[in-house]
Amino acid sequence: MASEKSSSAITVPAQQAAPPTAKEPKRKRGIARVAKLLDAGASVFAEQGYKAATMTEIAARAGAPIGSLYQFFPNKDVLADALVARYAEHVEAALDRIRAQVSDLDGIQLADRLLDVLVAHAAERSLALSLLDARWEQPGVRPGVLRESLRRRVADILMLWRPGLVEEQAQVMSVVLFQAMKSLVQLHEEKRYPGKAEAIAHWRGWVQRYLTEI
Repeated sequence: MASEKSSSAITVPAQQAAPPTAKEPKRKRGIARVAKLLDAGASVFAEQGYKAATMTEIAARAGAPIGSLYQFFPNKDVLADALVARYAEHVEAALDRIRAQVSDLDGIQLADRLLDVLVAHAAERSLALSLLDARWEQPGVRPGVLRESLRRRVADILMLWRPGLVEEQAQVMSVVLFQAMKSLVQLHEEKRYPGKAEAIAHWRGWVQRYLTEI
C-alpha cells in the first residue's frame, strides 16, 4: 500500500526593509556639518521646489562632498523629513519657553507671545508645508501629527496659566488659538492689501481679548 505524503506549504511574507533614516551625528563637528547640510537643503528646496531639487545641488550648496550628504541623509525624502522635524523642534522649543514663563504673563502678554511663535518661524513653516504637500503620499512627519503636537503644547500652556481650566476647555481653546496663530502668519505674508498694519493690530487685539476675558 503506497503511503501518501501530505505537505503543507507555508508562505512566509517577505519582510519589508525598514525605510532609511537620517544618521544622528555624535560629535560637535558632525552636528555642525549636519546643520550646514540642512541649511543648504532648505535653500535649494525653497528655490527649486522639492521635485526639481537634487542631492548633488544640495551638497554643492553646502560645500560638502556628495558622500558626506548621503552619509547623513540616504535620500532626498530623508532630508525633507529632517527639515520638517527641525521646524517642529524649533516651534516646540518656542512654546516650551513660553510654558516656562507663563505664570508671569497676563492675557495680553500671553496672546502676543503665542502669536509671535509662528510669525517668527514663517519662512521655515512655509518650507515645511511645501515639503509635506509635495510628499503627502510618503511616510514621514504628517501635517496632522505636527498640528496635534503643537495644539497639545498650547493646551498645556493654558492649563498652567489658568490652573482652574479643565482639560477639555483648554483643548478647545488651543484649537482656536492655534488657528489664530496660523492666520496671523497669512496676514503678514500677504504682500498688499488695504490697511495691512491695522488689520494685523485688530487680529492681535481680538486674541488678546479672547484670553483676557477668561
